[in-house]
Amino acid sequence: MIAIRSLAYHVLFIGWTLIISLGYLPLLLCPRWMMQRAAYVWLGLAQIMQRWVLGLSYEVRGLENLPAGAVLIAAKHQSAWDTMVFHHLVADPAFVLKKELLSIPFVGWYLAKSGQVAVDRKAGMKALKYMVEGAHAAAAESRQIIIFPEGHRQAPGTTGDYHSGVAMLYAGLDVPLVPVALNSGMFWGRNAFLHYPGVITLQVLPPIPHGLNRRAFMDRLESTIETATRALEAEALQRFPYLTARVSPTSATPVDNSVE
Repeated sequence: MIAIRSLAYHVLFIGWTLIISLGYLPLLLCPRWMMQRAAYVWLGLAQIMQRWVLGLSYEVRGLENLPAGAVLIAAKHQSAWDTMVFHHLVADPAFVLKKELLSIPFVGWYLAKSGQVAVDRKAGMKALKYMVEGAHAAAAESRQIIIFPEGHRQAPGTTGDYHSGVAMLYAGLDVPLVPVALNSGMFWGRNAFLHYPGVITLQVLPPIPHGLNRRAFMDRLESTIETATRALEAEALQRFPYLTARVSPTSATPVDNSVE
């Protein structure tokens, strides 16, 4: 049943995305904010598909910790779902993403038009300089800058290397830094075809105060996000016992992706 639901979702989502990719072409000539609203619509229907086809919804906790206006959000990254939710949490998101994505037809054009912060990882230290400049420009427009400090998606129960770029933004931007934990990987694995029903939990944590040195900041950020993430993963196992068939109850690391 899960395999059928997952197949149906992929077919519907890809079809919807293809239609949108063509229909949104005129927006390349319009103001940037219109592309952001268009992304909201595209991802909104995707979330409806997730609820009705996959039986997968989400809940957000701690929104009182998210200030209005410009803010830097450092989020755990476990699945593609993580990149789909922020347009419905904040008013004008600016993602820190790799520059290569801008070269993808249609998708890359729309990312560029919507004013995302692209980083050329091949440029070395210059890439970090340009990232901070792009983030400054976004903050000047009272936008919400979103960075995944680990860079890549991590399986539940695992911690990737927290890269120094987030520390540069913390030190270089005069905006609050808000950590975010989530357990999306319990239901929507990395590069996985199968998506499991349930409720993803995203938790907005209290801002990290300014003034910490780089090492103290990095340690606190990682500890804050990873501790909260492990708790959300354990909670998912308790709320949805069927997940124990595909994850280790102790580590929350996927061990079985068999079709149910």
